[in-house]
Amino acid sequence: MFNYEVRARKTYKQCRQNPPERDFIRLYRFTSENVMWMAEHFLGTSNETRGGNLDSFTKMKIFLRYPADPGFQTGVAEDIGVSQPAVSYTIKCVAQKIMNKAHIWIRFPQDNEAIQEEKHRWLRRYNFPTAIGAIDCTLIRIKKIHVNRHGNEYICRKQFPALNVQATCNAEEYFTSVSAEWPGSVHDSRIWRNSSVCRVFRTFNNAVLLGDHGYSIEKCLMIPYRNPATPREEAFNNLLKRERVIIERCFGQLKQRFPTLQNIIPLRLLVIPSFIAACFVLHSVAKYLKDEAVGIGRRK
Repeated sequence: MFNYEVRARKTYKQCRQNPPERDFIRLYRFTSENVMWMAEHFLGTSNETRGGNLDSFTKMKIFLRYPADPGFQTGVAEDIGVSQPAVSYTIKCVAQKIMNKAHIWIRFPQDNEAIQEEKHRWLRRYNFPTAIGAIDCTLIRIKKIHVNRHGNEYICRKQFPALNVQATCNAEEYFTSVSAEWPGSVHDSRIWRNSSVCRVFRTFNNAVLLGDHGYSIEKCLMIPYRNPATPREEAFNNLLKRERVIIERCFGQLKQRFPTLQNIIPLRLLVIPSFIAACFVLHSVAKYLKDEAVGIGRRK
């Protein structure tokens, strides 16, 4: 019986470390070809493995495996064939490497030409005039221990510890900005007022983001009427709500690809914002690579 269990465990480890493509996609949420591309793009092409160093492809696999499975670093270590400290260190380092190139993948328009381009892109798919995208916040759970250390500022309106993450997206479902450092108790409108996107966007005219009632209306941010009194106001609300849902769809795609974002992220608080933002970057990378492989392997 003991020998059978040992053989079964060895077979399991071999399958996890060298899975067929379908299982690779389920484990890492990208095709193997695209994981190789991302490893080269974000980490370089070093294949140095002396002294226990990991090659770029393995490092990217470790990072992707962690948010793909709401488990523990020990489980990722077992799957990849490395130690738990190596997983912890790699997650932090790869997240930083990804954030070093975040400006390539998450870009909010900075001049009139870019604003006009985003408005035209929006109108090719939707109908709200002058819109360039949508804005919203989403709550990402964190460990309760962070509340004990920092007080109740991390307890969100739903009564669990979280970060309140603000993002904007464009008509093609690319994230154009992300802010992942705010405690869960902070209101959406405060995050917006203190964001660099707000400071930049307020300098432009005749362009808006579509938001919900978590924000206040202003010249660059459109929200629904709270109490529509006329058919025109109801039609306005219906149009805005129908088109603003794109940001909810982007959040849904992000959390489907990286299920850990739907659960408690068991990392140190200082690491969590960059880890979350790196996942947002990889969402845009997936759009660029046309990698919809996350849907493969789901139960029918």
